[in-house]
Amino acid sequence: MEFAKTIISTKEALPMDILPVFCDIDDFCQFFEPRWKQRLLSSEERQRGRAARLCLSEVMTIITLFHASSYRNFKAYDTEQVMKHYAGAFPRLTSDNRFVELMPSALVPWCGYLQTRKGACSGICLIDSTSLKVCHNRRIHSHQVFANCARRGKTSVDWFFGFKLHLVINDCGELLSLRLTPGNVDDRRPVPELVKDLFGKLFGDKGYISQPLFETLYDDGLQLVTKMEEKDEESAHLHVRQDYAQEARRHPERDRSTQKHLANRAQPASQCGKLLRQFNRRVDRLYLPGEEAIAQHSCRRAVADSGAGFLSSLIPNSR
Repeated sequence: MEFAKTIISTKEALPMDILPVFCDIDDFCQFFEPRWKQRLLSSEERQRGRAARLCLSEVMTIITLFHASSYRNFKAYDTEQVMKHYAGAFPRLTSDNRFVELMPSALVPWCGYLQTRKGACSGICLIDSTSLKVCHNRRIHSHQVFANCARRGKTSVDWFFGFKLHLVINDCGELLSLRLTPGNVDDRRPVPELVKDLFGKLFGDKGYISQPLFETLYDDGLQLVTKMEEKDEESAHLHVRQDYAQEARRHPERDRSTQKHLANRAQPASQCGKLLRQFNRRVDRLYLPGEEAIAQHSCRRAVADSGAGFLSSLIPNSR
């Protein structure tokens, strides 16, 4: 417990309590590192295998703290935070250049540790993606680091060059699944793999609207919920207007004025949209006088009771 004693004896107050973070990562490394090294492929070249000054858990802890901070480059974080506030917690710190060389060795264990931090599915899942830019758009042609794997992509804001990070979380904000893809991959493509073994409802934005995707997920026990496109919304309004006309033709014994109003004075799409929005888009059908209203909402029941008179009051120039 030399690490814990070092933190307790540190006179300068730390910006955050890093002891729980280190202990959790160190427990994982003690289990993962021996098994990982046993599965590494050996080469014919002779390797020294000398241990670094910082152990694997210390490197992973510093990387985790760096990504949890608001710093955008590691050199500034190492100079202003690690060297000043965490020197007592990490007595064998290296220079920032040497630490950058140690970062690739912690990539595989850090990805494995990320898999252990996932939450449990509660039946309510949310999916979205974000762009990870590797350079400015003006430097795309001269970029060399990720030239073979990064691609041009487009978000709702602008074009970018880099990758897309796809995330699925539950209603508590806990991570359920993630994927990293090139920037030109459609948001809907990795969804089946992302939501494997999930259940309930999956909420997404307009970028996930797809009838084949909805049917595929529905067969697996997951319902995709997205906002309707404008053309689909206008089509729904048109179906409502057609239902009005059909009801008027089915019941010729009803009041002539009501029948004429429903059949010949069908609402325009804009007015129909206003009517549906007054009931939070939950009005499936407006019943005519004399029919039983199968509705739980009080507003819907009021519409069914008032019938054509209520409709006439909402539509101008209708008598």
